[in-house]
Amino acid sequence: MKKRYFGLIFLLIASLASGQQSDIVGTVVEGAQAPRIAVPDIRGVIGVENEDAFNTTLWNDLEAAGQFEMISKSFYPRTSPRKPEELQSDASKMPEDPSARGLWLEAWGAAPVITRYLAFGELEVSGDRLVLSGYLYDVTIPELQSAHVLGQRYYASLDEAGARKVAHDFSRDILSSLGLGVGLAGTRVYFVSDRSGNSEIWSMDYDGANLKQETSYRNLTLTPAISPDGTRLSFTTFVGGKPSIYIHSLETGRRLTFYNQDASLNTTPSFDPNGERIYFASSATGHSQIYQADLDGRNLRRISYSRSIDVHPAINPKTGAQIAFVSGRSGLPQIYLMDSDGANVRKMSGGGGDAVQPAWDPQGENIAFAWTRGFEPGNYNIFIVNVATGNLVQLTHGAGRNEHPYWSPSGTHIVFSSDRSGGEQLWTMRADGTQLRKLTVKGRNRSPVWGVR
Repeated sequence: MKKRYFGLIFLLIASLASGQQSDIVGTVVEGAQAPRIAVPDIRGVIGVENEDAFNTTLWNDLEAAGQFEMISKSFYPRTSPRKPEELQSDASKMPEDPSARGLWLEAWGAAPVITRYLAFGELEVSGDRLVLSGYLYDVTIPELQSAHVLGQRYYASLDEAGARKVAHDFSRDILSSLGLGVGLAGTRVYFVSDRSGNSEIWSMDYDGANLKQETSYRNLTLTPAISPDGTRLSFTTFVGGKPSIYIHSLETGRRLTFYNQDASLNTTPSFDPNGERIYFASSATGHSQIYQADLDGRNLRRISYSRSIDVHPAINPKTGAQIAFVSGRSGLPQIYLMDSDGANVRKMSGGGGDAVQPAWDPQGENIAFAWTRGFEPGNYNIFIVNVATGNLVQLTHGAGRNEHPYWSPSGTHIVFSSDRSGGEQLWTMRADGTQLRKLTVKGRNRSPVWGVR
């Protein structure tokens, strides 16, 4: 566990088997100026708890989506509407004091706020449930009925988890109602951590909250993979003495049937875009090669044919027609690309140093990976290569060892592991390398993958 990830797998397989960068195309498309949104704190009647957790989560969800210009709350009027019926339309009755104009939509579109959208609502308790009435209005439209964009009621438990849930649901609907994608709310990161004393798979919300231990094998557990629909978790475990692939249902928490081929090693699983097959590295025919199998491990089919070690397949999530993988066929491990039938093999990393851990963006256009190009072995940084053009961009620079990149389901962010703060922890960043955020603080955390739930 003290060796870096690829070194551990690469050396294990071997023992068992005796410049200037150009701009990337298509990583994050920056369009027109992001719409401005005001999100005043939503409060409840007496008896509502966890308001702060709700408001913090809602703000963070919308900010993290990267689709809005968030207007600072310091510019807001003293009050804001809770329900649509509180909105005022008679401009002649608007107070002269801008800080007292919170019930007039047009005031939110004027200085000092100057927003386009206003999100507001009210929290209530109904029996044993928390209820959010959430609304979104376009303040540039004078007629109140036409200005209405979204109005929805949300229900959850009365605890902090429930407050976070309704905030996630509201933020997702805000983005969806404006055609701005799915955002990050409700997504989960699955990763390897030794915080319990053993290497196990854990999960957490995209912002580091709601930690959950997913496995309890008390053994070396590595290389998590999440199915496209977020219902299955696959990983490598040494619980049986040699590296094997296990699959768990995330709906029931139970282990599912998977037949491991008779081999000294089965590892680095990856699901196809339909969630119907699994790709992995196996030494079933000698040294490690890339294979395909059904979700129960049967109907094994060999994909790669080389005299070297091939590991870590990653399937194009958009088309399923291409597989990125790591191979030592040219000497040091490098990123290669091949068709799903094993044809048209070509190298995607430029050579020099170790290039490992490929991960596709959701649109199937770019591959993120860790590379030691220009650095001493073991000092990785995160790079992206555009598949169509071969153009490269480097996202991390001179801040420790940065590895295991993986894209968010929205394609706007990348999660990765880094020791820049002293220990190996998980971080997120925008897909252009900006807006770094630390997610974990306890134990050693690595190999993140990002799922829809």
